[in-house]
Amino acid sequence: MSHEKTPLETPVTFLIFNRPDVTERVFASIAEARPQTLLVVCDGPREDREGEAELVEATRAIIDRVDWPCQVLKNYSDLNLGCGRRIASGLDWVFQNVETSIILEDDCLPHSDFFPYCETLLRTYENEPRIGCIGGNNFQDGQASRQHSYYFSKYFHCWGWATWRRAWRDYDFTMRSWPAFRDRGGLRELCDTPEENWYWTRVFDRQYQGLCDTWDYQWTYCCWSQSRLSIVPSVNLVSNIGFGADATHTTHSIDELAELPTEPLPVVSHPTEVARDRYADQYTFQRNFLGRRGRGLRKYLTRLRSYFQLVRLQRAA
Repeated sequence: MSHEKTPLETPVTFLIFNRPDVTERVFASIAEARPQTLLVVCDGPREDREGEAELVEATRAIIDRVDWPCQVLKNYSDLNLGCGRRIASGLDWVFQNVETSIILEDDCLPHSDFFPYCETLLRTYENEPRIGCIGGNNFQDGQASRQHSYYFSKYFHCWGWATWRRAWRDYDFTMRSWPAFRDRGGLRELCDTPEENWYWTRVFDRQYQGLCDTWDYQWTYCCWSQSRLSIVPSVNLVSNIGFGADATHTTHSIDELAELPTEPLPVVSHPTEVARDRYADQYTFQRNFLGRRGRGLRKYLTRLRSYFQLVRLQRAA
């Protein structure tokens, strides 16, 4: 993978809001990659937050510093739409304008190898319907094999990723098809354990009911309902530098995923077949989802496991 400062052909999408400090650092990494097209999505300030209008204005001003040959497209909202609707509608706009894009939020700081890695795999899997997106995060703690530069997963991590218009066109913020998918047992084909099935049924039910202000659960559901996999790099290529009290969701600065180090990925070597790594996915579920939901949920699922074990024993008897 060349480190020459040639302009990046793949359009980059930058999702910003009210955090000029982290935005400036991520913008510097984008500037180093010199994309030929930069699409910027920004929400409007909340009326009840004193000083937020000034922070949003200061954050948007960073984009005006583009000093390389680049087409800059802006999608700025005057009203505050909220994290979920703003990012969802912004990405709708992005893929009305471009066929592919690398996507970074304002607090997701990429390694320089992240950009050519995404560009290479966007081209490699452009016409492969089984692949929904390319991720930049690896939270495996060395558990997954590093035989190749990446593996295939059902799980999507949103801290730096890339996708195609062909995949995003199936995205539905309201998840209208979820009840029918749930009722016909669609998750049972995707989940490796009963507790995983229960967990995601609960998550998607809450999202369908509009109880969570987010957009990424819908994208996970979109990929699952379309039988699409995500690509996960063998090393971590993006670090979330935005954990803290002023974050929207990542509010705990001592979180184990805060500011994870990144590693180089100088050469992209490809797996020989498209097949999900079930062991890596099980580790992801236990570490990143189940393990991060708190003690109460873990106790509940312990009881749930005991219940299923009892049912199996009763059936065996």
